[in-house]
Amino acid sequence: MLTKKGKYGLKAMVHLAQSEPGRPVPVMEISEKQCIPKKFLDAILCELRNSGFVHSKMGKGGGYSLARPASDITVGELVRAIDGPLAPVHCASKTRYRRCDDCFDENTCAVRRIMQRAQQALSDVLDNCSLQEMHDRVKQESEEVLFYDI
Repeated sequence: MLTKKGKYGLKAMVHLAQSEPGRPVPVMEISEKQCIPKKFLDAILCELRNSGFVHSKMGKGGGYSLARPASDITVGELVRAIDGPLAPVHCASKTRYRRCDDCFDENTCAVRRIMQRAQQALSDVLDNCSLQEMHDRVKQESEEVLFYDI
């Protein structure tokens, strides 16, 4: 399950994707428009900066901007950077595999097998959707709702 931290991180990144490239967006703007507590957002953006997803600028006119084009950032890599592996159990993780203590033979473990399939399905969706696509999809759906004939 996506944590609140992960959800807020994605919302903040979509907000940055909507902004003019290279223009730093103040944390307060993101916080207010996305309804994210500022202190929590500061911590999330700091992690994203340390992971290379955003640049920060201090002082007047400062804020955060995307470090790469939104089309080059996948939702999967953002979720992993914020929340960790996508797998529901450690033994199904590709990036942070850890054997279960209670498993005699993981090759025949039915739980592991289904969780590997769930992890793969989630990875297929999130790794094939860019931040730009996420932004564009919401924008397009919003415009469709607003369009009507009289």
